[in-house]
Amino acid sequence: MSRQASRLGVKDPESPVAFFCLKFKRLQAMYLCYIDESGTSNVPGNTSHFVLAGISIPIWHWRDADREVSEILRHYGLSDKELHTAWLLRTYLEQSRITDFDRLSWNDRRSAVDRYRNSHLLRLQQAQQNKSYKQARKNYKHTAAYVHLTKSERQKLLREVAVCISNWGFARLFAECIDKIRFDASWAGRSIDEQAFEQVLSRFEKYLQHTDSTQGQRNYGLLVHDNNETVSRRHTELMRRFHSEGTLWTNIDRTIETPLFVDSKLTRMVQIADVCSYVLRRFLENGESELFRLIYQRADRFHSAVVGVRHYTDISCSCEICLNHRRANITSTR
Repeated sequence: MSRQASRLGVKDPESPVAFFCLKFKRLQAMYLCYIDESGTSNVPGNTSHFVLAGISIPIWHWRDADREVSEILRHYGLSDKELHTAWLLRTYLEQSRITDFDRLSWNDRRSAVDRYRNSHLLRLQQAQQNKSYKQARKNYKHTAAYVHLTKSERQKLLREVAVCISNWGFARLFAECIDKIRFDASWAGRSIDEQAFEQVLSRFEKYLQHTDSTQGQRNYGLLVHDNNETVSRRHTELMRRFHSEGTLWTNIDRTIETPLFVDSKLTRMVQIADVCSYVLRRFLENGESELFRLIYQRADRFHSAVVGVRHYTDISCSCEICLNHRRANITSTR
């Protein structure tokens, strides 16, 4: 089993991913769709949009994709660290307060930041500013892996990752980007995150159907989701219902099992889904287009029209996603 798993690009032969890959190896048409979200589905929450994105990769390309991203991270001293986009791109004020920070070595930068942060936490603790202390400690914990890099270096890192993704001709991006101000749960009949999941699943399912081999070979897929106890329970229940009843858009007979929930810290491709969802949300909320144009190249297309990514908002929206989605609707009616 270990040798078979290795040929399929699966590192851990005892993992659930290995089980499914080996189970379906004879089909030679198994796709893994890694899913993560950006923003909060709560209304109003602290973001105007909620984005659920999935990046689909054939199992025979998984190892290459993982290796390419890992090599980029190794170059920046992050070989064994999680790529968490939102924390990576934050401004670390202490870096600007350290003399000649840009000229220091990585080790010296990290030591200087650690000293500054420890001193700051001690001051907050002594002043009994408990709320500020807890927030600062949380921020420092989530950004600790990246403090040896300047903000421009971190931005450069993420751009290299985005370029890497844009070159994956074998990958497909599926995403539902929901403008929470425009979303009406009573009309939709489900919550924001439930609609997003249904949409991403439906588009992935359609992709599996449309790309069947001309020799009669059928494609199958498995969803791999960042682990969250509340989300995992809800999405597992939804998936069971969709398997028996279908979604609003299609029957679900190619996407097997319920989603596989994994720790994103240990699964590089879920981290890539995090990059995609973050970039989409920042484009819609802030107009940040550089990384968007790279990631968007991987959006699933049908007859050259983008069908994999949708912006759920007012009909008058003229963003690139909405314009392409309208073209897709026009094409489908011809």
